[in-house]
Amino acid sequence: MVQFIFYLFATVLIFAAVRVITVKNPVHAALHLVLAFFSMAAIWLLLEAEFLAIALVLVYVGAVMVLFLFVVMMLDINVATVSEGFTRYLSSGFLVGLLILLEMVAVVGSHHFGLKAMPAPTPMAADAVVNTVLLGNVLYTEYVYPFELAAIILLVAMVAAIALVMRPKRWSKYVKPEDQVVVKAQDRLTMVKMTAEKES
Repeated sequence: MVQFIFYLFATVLIFAAVRVITVKNPVHAALHLVLAFFSMAAIWLLLEAEFLAIALVLVYVGAVMVLFLFVVMMLDINVATVSEGFTRYLSSGFLVGLLILLEMVAVVGSHHFGLKAMPAPTPMAADAVVNTVLLGNVLYTEYVYPFELAAIILLVAMVAAIALVMRPKRWSKYVKPEDQVVVKAQDRLTMVKMTAEKES
């Protein structure tokens, strides 16, 4: 049953990762990346790495991807221009991906893969202290000030992203309604007296 769940989430993860780089709409690409993060978090849970799974969901899906989606949806991105060079660089991207895969296999080695080399983790006892509880106790006692500082930095980054997105564009013809309400006729219309001219 565990192997079936692993292969199910692994298939969803590979599908979502491929869709991130092949879909044309950047919003759909970000949503597929969220799906990839959730699938990876489920695999971490199967390996009993609860802290990594929670951090992946909270930090990446809950903070980074929401901010990325906000910026992508607020910016005026020309989808045709972004996806214009996809087919042109497809062959070079495939070669780079293949080279990275060969390097990973050469460094890690094929003898480190499989259930014999990496057996399933032994299930923890019901009364055992989970590593997430231990990490939470340390994080909110000894390292509470760095944790709050990181939260403030993330807040500043979010405010800066909103300020960059919402800044006025120079080429936009925007009319302020409050200026139209207080306008007076003498400010917009000028009466000029001219002498009449005879027709030649």
